[in-house]
Amino acid sequence: MTNQKFELTIGWLYPTLMSTYGDRGNVIVIERRAQWRGYDVKVVPLDQNSTAEDIKSVDVIVGGGAQDRQQEIVMRDLQGKKADAMREKLDNGTPGVFTCGSPQLLGHYYEPGLGQRIEGLGILDLVSVHPGENTRRCIGNLVIEVTASKLAKDLREMLGGATPYLVGFENHGGRTKLGETEALGKVVYGLGNNGEDGTEGAFHQNAIATYSHGPLLPKNPVVADWLIQTALRNKYQEPVSLTPLDDTLAMQGREGMLKRLNVDIAKSEVAKV
Repeated sequence: MTNQKFELTIGWLYPTLMSTYGDRGNVIVIERRAQWRGYDVKVVPLDQNSTAEDIKSVDVIVGGGAQDRQQEIVMRDLQGKKADAMREKLDNGTPGVFTCGSPQLLGHYYEPGLGQRIEGLGILDLVSVHPGENTRRCIGNLVIEVTASKLAKDLREMLGGATPYLVGFENHGGRTKLGETEALGKVVYGLGNNGEDGTEGAFHQNAIATYSHGPLLPKNPVVADWLIQTALRNKYQEPVSLTPLDDTLAMQGREGMLKRLNVDIAKSEVAKV
């Protein structure tokens, strides 16, 4: 199914409150890569002025990072029918990418370095705790191998069998511990969820949660294509194959970063991601 005029609606989670560290770039990448293929794209802000029906109307959801104060504002608003709509969307397989602050909101709770615990939606079985103001932040470049079973399988198919690695940048004070929720991947370089257990991020149905900023998708265009493809397959209930795009510059950037970090990944695999 490659010739149909697809329509894609991107839900941007609280864009004025949760767009730290350039995370709006993830929205731009999904939008542009869909448009370059000739698809109609609409970006819908999911914020204080939105309703539960607005949340239900989107095909893919993007959430970014935020400071503790902004997270409190978001969680006061994301309650009742709106919270129920978000749970329903993600539990039923709507794809999304959530970075830094937004995965904490999807978990059970986040305890800031100062102030009271911020209760989350409980969609992801994880908790996040900031050890305190004097604790060193987890900051720097990040490379992970995707291990979440469904996502890893899908990405391998899109990469012609290559192991999927993601490149990003982390900057977070909170430490995240996973319960039954599957990790997004294992850390190859950097600190990840907590700097202790080697895990990074989480994966639920088709929702990607990660501490990787940068933003994530320009450095890992295959993930943007996976989000688009998954969203369209869900929406139209038919097979969807995306036309390849020229990602030469992105690949050169990835290779340069991995070389600078001295991360030993086979060049054939890096070039394809």
